[in-house]
Amino acid sequence: MNIFSEVNENLRFLISEVTLQVSNLQLYLKNPSDIVAKHILDRSGYFYNLKIRIQNTCNHIIANDKEPPHINRKLKALDSIATNLAEIADLCGNCVSNIESANQIKQFYSKKYDEMLEEVKNQISKIEVSIYDDNTQIALKIGQINSKFRKINQKQQKQYIKKLSQKKSVKKLITFINVMNTLTQMGKALLDISEIIISSNLGKSVSTQRYNSLNNSIQKWWGVPMDQVSIETVAETRSGSGISGISADKNKDKQKTKKDVNKADGYDAIFKEGERKKLKEEKDKVESWHEIYPGLAPKIIDYQKQGKSASILIEHLPGYTYEKILLTQSNTLLKQSRKQLFKTLKNIWKETYTKKRICAGYIQQLNKRLDAVYSIHPEFMQLNSSICGYPVANFKTLMTKAVVFEEKHARAAFSVYIHGDLNVDNIIYDSLEKKINLIDLHRSQYMDYIQDISVFMVSNYRLQVLDRPLRRRILETALMFYYCTQKYAHKMNDKNFEIRLALGLARSFATSTRFILDKTLAQSMFIRSRYLIESVLQTPVNQLSNYQLPIKDIFTG
Repeated sequence: MNIFSEVNENLRFLISEVTLQVSNLQLYLKNPSDIVAKHILDRSGYFYNLKIRIQNTCNHIIANDKEPPHINRKLKALDSIATNLAEIADLCGNCVSNIESANQIKQFYSKKYDEMLEEVKNQISKIEVSIYDDNTQIALKIGQINSKFRKINQKQQKQYIKKLSQKKSVKKLITFINVMNTLTQMGKALLDISEIIISSNLGKSVSTQRYNSLNNSIQKWWGVPMDQVSIETVAETRSGSGISGISADKNKDKQKTKKDVNKADGYDAIFKEGERKKLKEEKDKVESWHEIYPGLAPKIIDYQKQGKSASILIEHLPGYTYEKILLTQSNTLLKQSRKQLFKTLKNIWKETYTKKRICAGYIQQLNKRLDAVYSIHPEFMQLNSSICGYPVANFKTLMTKAVVFEEKHARAAFSVYIHGDLNVDNIIYDSLEKKINLIDLHRSQYMDYIQDISVFMVSNYRLQVLDRPLRRRILETALMFYYCTQKYAHKMNDKNFEIRLALGLARSFATSTRFILDKTLAQSMFIRSRYLIESVLQTPVNQLSNYQLPIKDIFTG
């Protein structure tokens, strides 16, 4: 027996009844009648029962755990579609409830109401074919109604607002503004249904806007539609950007090369969609790296913008992230990647060196993020206190002093072009080409090179690994990176290297805790931040060049 048979039957009834409800509303708005109004308002229980039957059947089949993932996805989609269809029916009832008398309709009736409701019925009739035939193109057309309705609504509202300014029939006008808003909500419900079907077809959650952007990018790149490539959700960033991995496994004409084999996760490109400002910034920074240091950054395959949103398709680079090498690969590969990383960084610093002195403002950077830290770890908030009569300043007081100190005594003698967020997962090592690449370059700028050093070292420390040998390996990596950069600093006659690194580490230790829920690790990092700031402030000004970073104390445990 077809597992969808019971769902099909109830869905068909629900679609038929919702369509009838919309037709009744259409009739009521054209020719108001108390009988039609009562019929619309009395049907709410029936829609609810049909929705519940569909949901119970879908949930029962899923709970048995006997069906393959694509069937379960479709069942979940049917569950959500039923909810949205019932919502459209409820909106019909709300529309009637907001109208006090038939005279209101006759005075302010608009043909647009009839056009919109006819469109709603037309799109509802396409739902079955779209969900059961996996027809994404039909689903897209269902979703396009939302944009159309919003434009109609905006135009209609302007007319109503003009009449409202004349202060005539204000109550009636407000009623019909609400009616137009209610019809527009039906368009939003259809958009939700559209995205539910598309997500079910693709096997991943996706908006129609993201689908269109991704489809356009893929067609520009390979000249094939989305159904001929594999798409996998990689992450959703804290800033709201969605990240997907694209691979050409389904594209039989594409021949695999050594580089393809060396791609640890099998992706050929990374697709990002999110806030236009952030993605434009990333695009610009990637392009700046191509000019400043060619070959380091990935290629931009496509960039599209739409309103306040944008999307970018970026070449996916072969190799492993430094984090993966550190946690899972051999000591030989770790040594190779570490050596190549430092060699690459020195080359970048040499190529981009400028004599412009700069104050990185590490403590000011920390201060800007401190509220976010306290929201996750309120226990870090301190008052002034004393230990055995010895006064202990709170963290805010320490930072105030440190800001003044940094401005006076911790300026870098030169600046270079830095990554800006040199975490272990933003570094990729290609062992075949023996090459380092950097990703997520949106924070790149001319700055004190110590910012990259401190971020890299703390990104090692904050890895939540309890295995002792592996933990020791991680901390040794951070220490070795410090010794390498210390030699570079001596060669460059960078006299306040240790002081600046202490402040940079303090900044990174404290700000990183906002991403860590493990209280023990977070507290350990915050204490280290305070300890470093205190060690700097307690150093006499005439001894600053002799300051030694307590590196072994910091990078243990």
